[in-house]
Amino acid sequence: MQHDAGAKCPFNEDFDAHADETFDSPHDLYRQLRDETPVAYSRGYEGFWALTRFEDVEAAARNADTFISSVRAVVPSDPRGIRRPPLNFDAPAHSPFRRALDRTLHHAGLERLEPLLRAHAERELQPFLDAGTGDICRTFGTIYPAYTAAEWLNLEHDEVARLASVSSEWVDAWRRQDGATVTARSEEMYGMARALVADRREYPRPIESDPASSLLSEEYEGAPLSDELVVGALRQSLVVGLVAPPILLGGICVHLARDPELQSRLRADLSLVPAALEEFIRLYTPYRGFARTVSEPVELHGRTIEPGVPVTLVYSSANRDERMFPDADEFILDRPNIARHLGFGRGRHRCVGMSLARLSLRIALETILARTTSIELAGAIEATRMPELGAQSVPLRVVAA
Repeated sequence: MQHDAGAKCPFNEDFDAHADETFDSPHDLYRQLRDETPVAYSRGYEGFWALTRFEDVEAAARNADTFISSVRAVVPSDPRGIRRPPLNFDAPAHSPFRRALDRTLHHAGLERLEPLLRAHAERELQPFLDAGTGDICRTFGTIYPAYTAAEWLNLEHDEVARLASVSSEWVDAWRRQDGATVTARSEEMYGMARALVADRREYPRPIESDPASSLLSEEYEGAPLSDELVVGALRQSLVVGLVAPPILLGGICVHLARDPELQSRLRADLSLVPAALEEFIRLYTPYRGFARTVSEPVELHGRTIEPGVPVTLVYSSANRDERMFPDADEFILDRPNIARHLGFGRGRHRCVGMSLARLSLRIALETILARTTSIELAGAIEATRMPELGAQSVPLRVVAA
């Protein structure tokens, strides 16, 4: 099968991006691609390349001048073609947004958030424990990250349930490429972001602890960032912290359910959780569709990538590349080179909230382990689709401690 734009991509299709998948099957595919076709092509989602080896993904992520974000940053992309900062911006336009958000995620700020997040985790896990069973992704895994986002953005708590619901419906519609639902749910989140900007215009907060105020303090080319760009960046922030955590927490719980011995070991010594979390992030990295396009033709592994054709950086494959991580499909606590994992990306577009994400996930995992004596699978795992990889539904049966 040839790509319709044969001049752009003269290669046969290497894999079917729309093929049926299970929770585990994509890792089998990516292992094969890493060995046989490390620069692979699919006609799915209008056609895209996939880089699957660690070395290639890391190099592309670091080379933001050649592998640019302003054309396509995700496959599949927003069905309406909308682009928001900072994800869809290249430097130097990207820089003020990154600087503003980084400013609010310093160590002292995270220390302030820790007791708040722990209280949210304890409270929001309780209904799951009382029921003894449920879908960890669509319950605790959705509402707790919404509280994390709300604490960082200084949103009112009465907005959290709506944010969790709207963001879940938005991402499900994105996966289905349902433009009408994407637009409707996105507008609700835009409304939240506009209200946030209007409030901070009238009642500014310290820029070190409030993302909206920090963004409003920035300039680009001698002028303040426009309200619409600030709204777009906040809208992006509302979503980015709510898409990955349910999938990652689901993957972690699947792993724990399959490995009761590891459950017991971590429960007996919660000081092991930070190291375990890094290995879980490596194993269950939820992104395979973050993308770039090239600013000039790139030759890699005997293939030519032309400008205009999206190139996905398959972080979830790179993190299981045996060339970098021996016994890559195995959980190895204190893996010697675990700091090299690409769970939060690399380069200019590495995850701006990675420190907050680590804190939030650590608290979630510590709470789940401390408040249970047993975690078992209670039904079929529902796999997610592009641009994520992992589980979007994980039915569990738990025994409360």
